[in-house]
Amino acid sequence: MLKGKVALVTGGSRGIGAAVVRKLASQGADVAVVYAGSEEAAEAICREIREEYGVKAGAYRCNVADFAEVKQTVNQVKADFGTVNILVNNAGITKDGLIATMKEQDFDDVISVNLKGAFNMIRHCTGLFIRNRGGSIINISSVTGIMGNAGQANYAASKAGVIGLTKSVARELAPRGVTCNAVAPGFIDTDMTKELHDSPLAASIPLGRMGKPEEVAEAVAYLASAGYVTGTVIQVDGGIAM
Repeated sequence: MLKGKVALVTGGSRGIGAAVVRKLASQGADVAVVYAGSEEAAEAICREIREEYGVKAGAYRCNVADFAEVKQTVNQVKADFGTVNILVNNAGITKDGLIATMKEQDFDDVISVNLKGAFNMIRHCTGLFIRNRGGSIINISSVTGIMGNAGQANYAASKAGVIGLTKSVARELAPRGVTCNAVAPGFIDTDMTKELHDSPLAASIPLGRMGKPEEVAEAVAYLASAGYVTGTVIQVDGGIAM
């Protein structure tokens, strides 16, 4: 159980992030929901977990790619909640395209949000973890970062980078009692992947179906309290990248 812990979840207003928020709250964690898009959706999930689980919750608009804005957001979360014990870097975007025609801005934007955004959050939360002499960082990567995917060079590069970031941070912070792990989802049934239902990729999943956001959230919740697991990548992918 995570009662008494404070979790900060980026991209927490929908999809996998919302499932993670619900799961951590169900185990007693107070949750800071960081979002970039819909304030209404973020406030709605905060109300939901307050009413259902009796935890404290707050919504924070933040562009995770902006170093200074992330610092300000983390400071506000600290002021409101007292600290951060669990950081889930879930915020991510896609701007797919073939490498021969991909725009430079599309490559830069995806790296900035998916990879630099995770760095920014870790960078500004690390002081809190060190003072607490412990903490859990969970970065949401992707099986695309492990096996690649045509038309997603920017996304695959960002998610492979997240794995390298995870392992380096795990080594640096282990002496401080802080764990850092990654979850690599496969094809998960969210708004971002709705066009993949009938694709050959979906048909090639060994377990024969797309995953559910709640199944990713289960792995995140495990890592949030797994004190002797660090520097690892848990694939939640139905076997597609085995």
